[in-house]
Amino acid sequence: MSAEPRAPRPPSQARIAARAVGRSLAASARSTGTVLVGAGRRAADWAEPVTGVVSLTGWLILLIALVAFIGAAVFGWIELVFLGATLLAALLVSIPFAFGRMHYRVQVALQPTRVVAGERAFGRLAVTNIGQKASIPSRMELPVGAGLAEFIVPALPAAGEHEELFAVPTSRRAVIVAGPAISVRGDQLGLLRRIVRWSDPVELFVHPVTARLKPSAAGLVRDLEGEITKTITDNDISFHALRAYQPGDPLRNVHWRTSARTGTLMVRQFEETRRSQLALLQCTERGHYASDDEFELGVSVLASLAVQVIRDATRADILTEHLTLRTATPTSLLDDTSRIEPAVDAFESIRSFVRDRTKRLPPPSVAIIIAGSTVPLGEFRSAETVFGPDTQTLAFRVEAGATSRIAKVAGTTVVTVGALTDLAGLVGRVRP
Repeated sequence: MSAEPRAPRPPSQARIAARAVGRSLAASARSTGTVLVGAGRRAADWAEPVTGVVSLTGWLILLIALVAFIGAAVFGWIELVFLGATLLAALLVSIPFAFGRMHYRVQVALQPTRVVAGERAFGRLAVTNIGQKASIPSRMELPVGAGLAEFIVPALPAAGEHEELFAVPTSRRAVIVAGPAISVRGDQLGLLRRIVRWSDPVELFVHPVTARLKPSAAGLVRDLEGEITKTITDNDISFHALRAYQPGDPLRNVHWRTSARTGTLMVRQFEETRRSQLALLQCTERGHYASDDEFELGVSVLASLAVQVIRDATRADILTEHLTLRTATPTSLLDDTSRIEPAVDAFESIRSFVRDRTKRLPPPSVAIIIAGSTVPLGEFRSAETVFGPDTQTLAFRVEAGATSRIAKVAGTTVVTVGALTDLAGLVGRVRP
């Protein structure tokens, strides 16, 4: 006969008590850890005015000195004592160099604040001593883009001013940030660095090179007074027909003469008219462009088309994977084009990019898609299926150095742009 399974024994009182003690100790440890971490952060914040002056090199010197003293105590090597004392003395000698207070007014200005890539731009750093006494010489650092400009400010009398001019590199489209200007006090070895910020950063917009297009270029803009569609609506300007009145119809649409003649209230129906609505999209996926120059050509094509659309007062939505560009003025649009950066794996295809970025927009009358030379023509064709039959799709395929041409791929017009100088002629030949 098989033995009956035994019922599990209930835990003993000692085991229950041990578990309760363990949970209590764990909770106490967590609470103590939280308190210690908070106390450590408060202590670090309190000591930051002092510890923040020590540079990374200074902390490394201090660590080596400490290791040297420990090694001397363990191994009895007198050489390590001399090494640690020398390093510690160097750190102590650097302390007086960090003392002192300056009274400056610092201004950073860029002239001009907006340029086209390749044009010259200059910056001005003006330092004024607003203190009551003469200042001692100091060093100013000014980040400019990815670089760092360093200036030596000589001793200035009260109300004295020192000015430095510098050139800003503008060879490529970008938003170049100059500043903030900081003064650095410290020793020549860089063990201690006392930094004071004197100004806010300023921006220089390097706009892309653009081509001048003709007003109301063919293929981009339709009738600004509105074009008639086959959609029937109750409010518009193009009369279509009469129908019987239904509750809720506005009385202003009642055709009183016909109503009096038929004895039945009749209201007007209209054909819907639409203003031109443009969707201009640039795919900035890095893998869709053969080179950086080709990517910049794509941005220039986008900027050229967008600026002319804004000048023509056409309603437009201008988009990339991560940006919705402002269309209030050409200047604001060009400022935003300066911020366009290549995207990496933002969308799996151009079709998914176009679908996602236009799903909340009104149906456009013209959709323009800009991409690089590595995109297959079939990708442009698939993007056309995102829109309805009333939308004309144009694809601008930038291919630096290629022969500029216009071709039809199914219902999509594909414009290959090999050079920006060809853009005006190509746009003039496009027929939707």
